[in-house]
Amino acid sequence: MTSHDHSADKGTCSLTGRSLPKRELVSLDALRPPLADAIRRDHPDLPAHALVAQDQIAAYRSRYVNALLASERGELSELDRQVAESLARSELITSNTDDELDRERTFGQRLADHVASFGGSWAFLISFGVVIVFWMAINVLGATSFDPYPFILLNLLLSCLAAVQAPVIMMSQQRQEAKDRARSRNDYQVNLKAELEIRHLHEKMDHLVNRQWQRLAEIQEVQIELLQELRNAQASDARDARAAISTSRSRSGGSGKPRGSKT
Repeated sequence: MTSHDHSADKGTCSLTGRSLPKRELVSLDALRPPLADAIRRDHPDLPAHALVAQDQIAAYRSRYVNALLASERGELSELDRQVAESLARSELITSNTDDELDRERTFGQRLADHVASFGGSWAFLISFGVVIVFWMAINVLGATSFDPYPFILLNLLLSCLAAVQAPVIMMSQQRQEAKDRARSRNDYQVNLKAELEIRHLHEKMDHLVNRQWQRLAEIQEVQIELLQELRNAQASDARDARAAISTSRSRSGGSGKPRGSKT
């Protein structure tokens, strides 16, 4: 009994001949017309209700998407191929690029980010102003003046600080630009996949609507035939009833005696 149930839950792929569970098989007439036509071009002898494995459908879907993108965009880029593959495998393509890049940071990149973050804050400006004022006060009002006016040593330190800080900030900006490029690539892939999915959804909805209209037309034809048969049956019953009434009247009139006859 169990083996019979397992065999009933399985089907055969018409393309590969493999025996698979029915949840991994899709009927050919349930596919979108462009995808079904692509399969029929390679296998013209397939019936309308043939079962096709999902991995084979994914391969044909990938070929269809690649051909669609190539016809509209020309030569495919690596991003387009990745979108086509993810669309064929029904995988998510959205990713958090910031977290991925942050996990791959080196020690120098982390240090540059911290320096750039601190150098562009109010804490740096306030602390830097306090240090400069304290430096000038010591050399002007203090007992010792290791850097008298016009504060040549202070100018040298400020120049060295600016010379070191600028490349560090540039390194951090380059990492931010890399993040922006990765985010732009991911947004492009997501938008392209969404556009293709919406287009496929429209094609599938049009296919389902056409099939529904065909079924409704067939149902209407059957209803019209049933109404015609019912009308014919009612007309036949009425003719039979009229024939029976006329027959009974003729019989009753022939067997009766005239009123003027003598007994």
